[in-house]
Amino acid sequence: MAVATQCGTAVAPAIRVRDFVAKCSYSGGQRCCLVDVQKRFEGVGSRRGGVRSAPLKRSMRTRAMYVDDDNEDYLIDAPVSMGDGFSFSGGKYSDELGRADEWFARGKMVKAYPVEGGLEKAKDPLFGLAMGEASQTSTDSFRWFYVEEGDRKNPTVVLAHGFPSQAYSYRKVMAELSPDYHVVAFDWLGFGFSDKPQPKYGFNYTTDEYATALKLLVNALDLSNFTLAVQGYFVPAAVQFAKNNEDMVKQLILINPPITDRHQRLPSSLAAFSTFLLGEVFAQDPLKASDKPLTDCGPYILDEEDAMVYRRPYLTSGASGFALVALSRNLKNELKESVKATKEILSPTRWKKPVSIIWGLKDRWLDFNGVEDFAKSINARLVQLPQVGHHAQEDFGEEVGKSLKSLLKRVSVV
Repeated sequence: MAVATQCGTAVAPAIRVRDFVAKCSYSGGQRCCLVDVQKRFEGVGSRRGGVRSAPLKRSMRTRAMYVDDDNEDYLIDAPVSMGDGFSFSGGKYSDELGRADEWFARGKMVKAYPVEGGLEKAKDPLFGLAMGEASQTSTDSFRWFYVEEGDRKNPTVVLAHGFPSQAYSYRKVMAELSPDYHVVAFDWLGFGFSDKPQPKYGFNYTTDEYATALKLLVNALDLSNFTLAVQGYFVPAAVQFAKNNEDMVKQLILINPPITDRHQRLPSSLAAFSTFLLGEVFAQDPLKASDKPLTDCGPYILDEEDAMVYRRPYLTSGASGFALVALSRNLKNELKESVKATKEILSPTRWKKPVSIIWGLKDRWLDFNGVEDFAKSINARLVQLPQVGHHAQEDFGEEVGKSLKSLLKRVSVV
């Protein structure tokens, strides 16, 4: 299962730590363990070529090294720098470049949404412990990460990811759209490379706050008359923003949105983060906070290098997990009313701009029953993608991109 590599002179007996076996050596009074792990994952289907009849098996190789000394350093093959010391996965990590670094290099940071709550250092919401530098945000306005591609002279498309995800999920969609459109994808506050303010420290992760924050972000980016495409559980916040700023939105494209009465409850893999204390524990585990939700929502698994991009926020800062918990609890309380409000806002008597729905039929979180009726009731165009799950743009980014391009051209013709 694992091949241990000696990093000292005297080799100690093998020890088993969770999913891997390590052999330890002692050098200079320190214990050093270098581990080479082989894991296997099983899933149905493939990102390339559709669903297979037999389960898909992919292997993941990872190497980890930890040193027991006074500093309790921990090193793992993750392309990140220094954790904040609070996260259960925090510590030192390798500085090897990866896909997250490549993605970050494509983007920029912008300040939008003023910080309220004074200049006091953020503390975790569970124990009131001071958070490390990786969990601290700007003292004036929260910082957002965004990637902007294409010519600004072309029609603008704003891509908003779902919960829990990142703008990285739209990388293949952007490649499809950017030759003909000005495309902007961003990380919501609490996700990816954007700031992750602690609850009660200027941002509490409610639907109203996200709708207001989106307005400030598009103002900071000087965007107007754009198509807004949004996926999953951030649809209610984006629709509320559109209602409040109808003059800014050219059309809405909703990707696997919660819009029927059957969608009023969070799936168990998201609701788990709303559980008192247990939610905070789960949200500090990158595999539970990132991998599990992103694979539970459909029949596919992530390539390991892509999975590391989604894990990265949880590996570098405890704040990522607390943001996840705060949003999960708010969604659990607000979702029923948010779905109702979304349906009311998009009714033909209130919303006059074009609406389209892209639906991945392999969504394991949101039932397709009732979606066709809803689309008809608001005169929305419905595009069904048979092989796509809830995390649509990650599952089949090229296909989602082509569907978006088709809907954009249709509105341009009209």
